Amino acid sequence: MTQKRFLITAPVEDVVIELLEAHAPTVTSPSTGQETLSGLLPGTIGIVARGEARITPELVEAAPDLRVVGRTGVGYDNVDVPALTRRSIPLIIAPVGGFSVAEGALGMLLCLIKNMRAMDTAVREGNWDIRYDELVGDVAGHTVGIVGMGRIGSYLARLLQPFEVAVLGYDPYVDAERMAEIGVRKVELKALLAESDYVSLHMLLNDETRGMIDRDAVAGMKRGAVFLNLARGGITDGLDTLADALDDGQLSYVGLDVFPTEPPDVSHRIFKHPRCLFAPHSLGMSELAMDRVGRSLANDMLAVLEGKRPQHCVNPEVFE
Repeated sequence: MTQKRFLITAPVEDVVIELLEAHAPTVTSPSTGQETLSGLLPGTIGIVARGEARITPELVEAAPDLRVVGRTGVGYDNVDVPALTRRSIPLIIAPVGGFSVAEGALGMLLCLIKNMRAMDTAVREGNWDIRYDELVGDVAGHTVGIVGMGRIGSYLARLLQPFEVAVLGYDPYVDAERMAEIGVRKVELKALLAESDYVSLHMLLNDETRGMIDRDAVAGMKRGAVFLNLARGGITDGLDTLADALDDGQLSYVGLDVFPTEPPDVSHRIFKHPRCLFAPHSLGMSELAMDRVGRSLANDMLAVLEGKRPQHCVNPEVFE
């Protein structure tokens, strides 16, 4: 008889393993490929879907003992939720680390508009006169547009409160009154793009948002805007659109923590552009955030196995 266990698709924090192994052993897959994962399904009662692993209908059907799936963070575009729901398997998420993503967005924005990469390089090369040749920008006195006013977008809005900025928000699922409570004026997407000096994306990737920021959307931005994406790469229609906008001055800077394909093909010309800043989908992975995410995820997965209701479940209808 196959021993019951948890399958972890990519390395996770120790706290996740410690908590889960109090219930059953864990095994970490050597890769996120479908063939490798399929070979580890016998006896699997829970999957921690980390990294690029895709939880497909075929994978779900090939796991007869599966009772719960957990996804670190809040994004779950790589999980086939209907396939889980058909088998009454809950999908657990851990929306408790958004503060770190918001901090990452603010840090990336400041680094870009203060031109820190160029300044650092100049000093290392002995070019002290850059201080006269290139002025840096400010957050104060500008308008920041936040696309997606959920936990992360709302936290970013609160972080911006000490700055002398106007904050615009677009989110069809958050009302104007709630936004106003944190100093945000609700507007439509077209108006946000047209009025904002700095635009930051913070929404899920789904059929509504896929390719939302296309060439027309970028063309509708204020000329010279700064664009940040710390949500999902597929919300833009590709790196070519952003690179072209940088080349013609429509965008002055671009900061990306996420990419249409991960890891990205770094031979793309955008990776040679001096007015870009990149991170490997990691700006939410601070020590504190990952500890909170790990504990929340593991405890909710264990709650399911103990017949209890989890706190953060994407498809709660499986409990009805």
